[in-house]
Amino acid sequence: MEEGFEKNGHDREEIFSKAVRAGKRTYFFDVKSTKGNDYYLTITESKKRFGDDGKFFYEKHKLFLYKEDFDKFAEGLTEVIAHIKSISPPIEERETYRAPSDSQKNDSGFSDVNFEDLDK
Repeated sequence: MEEGFEKNGHDREEIFSKAVRAGKRTYFFDVKSTKGNDYYLTITESKKRFGDDGKFFYEKHKLFLYKEDFDKFAEGLTEVIAHIKSISPPIEERETYRAPSDSQKNDSGFSDVNFEDLDK
C-alpha cells in the first residue's frame, strides 16, 4: 500500500512529517488530513528485521492519534516519562572514539596498543 493512501483509495494528504532515528528504530510522526479537512497524527515505529531467508524487511507498528485526544495523550506521556526517569539510573553517555595522539603513534605510523587497557 502506497504511503498517504487508505485501503479504500481515498487520498489522505500528508501535511507534515518528521522522522526520528533512535538506535535500531525509526519513529515517523505524520500529520494527515481527513476527508473533512480535520487533522490527525500517525506515529509509526519501524524496525529493520531479518527473515529466515536472510533478507531484511521493516516491521512497522502504527498508532493513530486524533486531535481531541492530543492534550490527554501528551499529559499521560509526559507523566510516564517523568516517572521512568525518576526511578531509572541516568543514561551514561557512550565513550566516543578518539584518534590516537601523535605521542601514541610509533615510527611505523601505527598506534601503540596496550592490551591490558582493552579490559577497561
